[in-house]
Amino acid sequence: MTALKKNPASVRPDELTKSASAPSSILGSRFNIDKVKAFVAELEVPFSPSLIEWRVVKVSEDRSRGQVIPYADQRAYTDRLNELFTPAGWTRKYTVHTSATFERSRDNKVAAKVFVTCELTIHGIGSHSATGEEWTDNENAGTSAEAQAFKRACSCFGLGRYLYNFNAVWVDLDEHGHPSEMPQLGGWATPEAWRKGLRPSLHGESHAVKPSALAEKKKNSRPDEPSVPPEDRQLIQQIEAMAQPLGKAMYRGLLKTIARVWQPSDIRDRAVLEKVLATMQSAAQGLRRLEAAQERIGSEATKALMNSMHVRSVAQVDNLETLRQLVHALEQSEEQTSAS
Repeated sequence: MTALKKNPASVRPDELTKSASAPSSILGSRFNIDKVKAFVAELEVPFSPSLIEWRVVKVSEDRSRGQVIPYADQRAYTDRLNELFTPAGWTRKYTVHTSATFERSRDNKVAAKVFVTCELTIHGIGSHSATGEEWTDNENAGTSAEAQAFKRACSCFGLGRYLYNFNAVWVDLDEHGHPSEMPQLGGWATPEAWRKGLRPSLHGESHAVKPSALAEKKKNSRPDEPSVPPEDRQLIQQIEAMAQPLGKAMYRGLLKTIARVWQPSDIRDRAVLEKVLATMQSAAQGLRRLEAAQERIGSEATKALMNSMHVRSVAQVDNLETLRQLVHALEQSEEQTSAS
């Protein structure tokens, strides 16, 4: 880890957005080189560690441990772009291509690949494009390839590029193959340290990954230190159990909007835990109603209705209001069909 002198052109987001607050100025002219360097410096700042998730990329033979790498949801990328340039200050355009089917070497299955290219334009700065890919036998292939392409295009501007510095690290896995405790990023990989001039070394940065806060607390705690109250622990476990019935998008979306966290164990307020659980239970009930309505009106009618509401799939719904609107529309369509 080395400390570098802070680029004098690097300024805080609030100073930058003063010049980018008027969409007309962004759309109608190019920034000078100093302003471009200042924006890029802000794009390069790491995300808050609370926004980082971990993906398992390799498991041990007994499946008790796995290697994980850090990543951020694409909403963190769009939030940063909106913060710096406003929603009118940048655009993205996708093109989709599908390959011919061929035999996959790892399992000898015959499948095709979907390729999504994202062209990201920041008005006043320029454009970059990148491609993501996924096997078509993945039901979320399009969504996965789209997110991959967008993030790769963002990295060309420096946004999220720091995440490429990490090597995979080993962690314990639970019975579902998920990390039992999430590691934490520290050192240079935080906004505060980055702004002070800390940067990664030229080698892999696994040493910037710290044990989870819970693991560290267990390691350093004394028997007489207070732990999480049993009532709170029970609420956390109930919330964690909602991950599977809700799906990733809805589960993460509710945690983010209600509690501003990615893990329920990060919530310290019991009232917030209760609110999150109640909202998730309501969402689970809505998903059951949605599934029942889908079965009654049929897949074709459901698809047409979802397209009219600009909803690509139920798996992408990440908030309760959209779910309610979708359930209402499907049940209303069912009533109209029955009446006719």
